Amino acid sequence: MTGAEVDVTAVSAGARAETGVHHAARLLAFTEAVMRGEAAAPEREHLRAALAPEAFIDVAALIGAFNTVDRIADATGIPLDPIMYAMSQDIRQQLNLGRFASAANTPGS
Repeated sequence: MTGAEVDVTAVSAGARAETGVHHAARLLAFTEAVMRGEAAAPEREHLRAALAPEAFIDVAALIGAFNTVDRIADATGIPLDPIMYAMSQDIRQQLNLGRFASAANTPGS
């Protein structure tokens, strides 16, 4: 949205290299802890110290919303609609999302 260049592969590669995203290492650590069901308290406190309160709330809400929507879509076999499929083709290739079993829900992916 800002036009900044970012390395999206850090999300799936677990890289801690420069991504172009402010606080990327802390964001990744917090997200990984939450998604794995680990005690996220240390990562949460580090991230809260780095972000404005409103930004931290946005991060937590985004993790929760994505986790819920993604799990529902995967569990019910909802495919990507044609417009989203076309718009997301580059990023899906960059992240190698076709390696996940749920990719079979979308024909041609």
